[in-house]
Amino acid sequence: MNSRRTFYAILAAWLLFWALMIVTAVFDMLRDGESGLWKPVLWESSSALTATLLLLLQRRCTRKYDHLLGQPLRWFGRQLLWAPVYWAAFVPIAFSIRHGVYALAGDTYRHGGWAQTFLYEDIKITVFFGIFVVIQFGLLSYRALMEEKVRAEQAATLLRQAQLQQLTQQMQPHFLFNALNTISSLIHTDADRADTLLVRLSDMLRATLDHGDRQQAPLAEELKLLRGYAQLMGERFADRVQLAWHIDDAVLACAVPPMSMQPLLENVFKHTVEQRRQPVRITVAALRDEGELVLRIEDDCGRLAADASASAAAPGGGVGLRNLRQRLAALHGDAATLKLLQLEPAGVRAEMRLPCAC
Repeated sequence: MNSRRTFYAILAAWLLFWALMIVTAVFDMLRDGESGLWKPVLWESSSALTATLLLLLQRRCTRKYDHLLGQPLRWFGRQLLWAPVYWAAFVPIAFSIRHGVYALAGDTYRHGGWAQTFLYEDIKITVFFGIFVVIQFGLLSYRALMEEKVRAEQAATLLRQAQLQQLTQQMQPHFLFNALNTISSLIHTDADRADTLLVRLSDMLRATLDHGDRQQAPLAEELKLLRGYAQLMGERFADRVQLAWHIDDAVLACAVPPMSMQPLLENVFKHTVEQRRQPVRITVAALRDEGELVLRIEDDCGRLAADASASAAAPGGGVGLRNLRQRLAALHGDAATLKLLQLEPAGVRAEMRLPCAC
């Protein structure tokens, strides 16, 4: 809750209240046919000034009890101790102002006996005091609630960032392990290709480090990383993989979690390409669909495991996909989805949908 905005709102309401009191007193005098309209203005203004001073003094002295807002009876008990202060101070202060101004105007302020005046004014100020205290409790409680909500949101954000950082750190070693495994399988049979793969892996790791601690990056950067990985794996399966890219340039600025597409492509190589001798066609697509960013990686030969249905809830995949699902949930909640779909007559599509406002 913005404290400055709250202060101005309370000030405006306070001034409006006393303005209405002054207008009412003026109309009463006009209705009675009396002269001297400055008099009702003085009466209500002196009451407003006195009430404001007492209220500010009360707030200054009772601020230390704000921690009791969660225990209303104790909080109100501390405020009620100020009622006698209002009873004792309101009439002397307000009426001294009136007598003084009347004297300066060459007039005399007349009122009933002091006992009657104290009784009437104290009853009136008691009603006002009760209203002020209740309103004060409501405002302070609302502010405390908003502050608690902000603290809870900040804590949740920090926790989510910590979770995302942990998940990202889990994913990068997982990817690195698989890439080094690929190079290891070639190093004794084709040293030149292994060297080429190692250089490309170095380029990929450099691009990965460029992401730093960011939890989201432009799709253009993610695709650069993905193309590097595709080239890395394409060297190993040069005669068994055909890659097609269908990228809508209009979505390149959309934000995606770093290394979110790599585990999807890795799954194709691990579960389809490595298991077959025939060529596999892989298609990578990025497009916009009704305000969402749609990312697809599909092949024309794969089959989902028997325990993985084609529904949106299908878990599917290993560490990479589980990690990615958790990252999407932490970043976007239900607004992001990741589906594994069985295509017919053959093939598997991994489809990720993310919010995209670009």
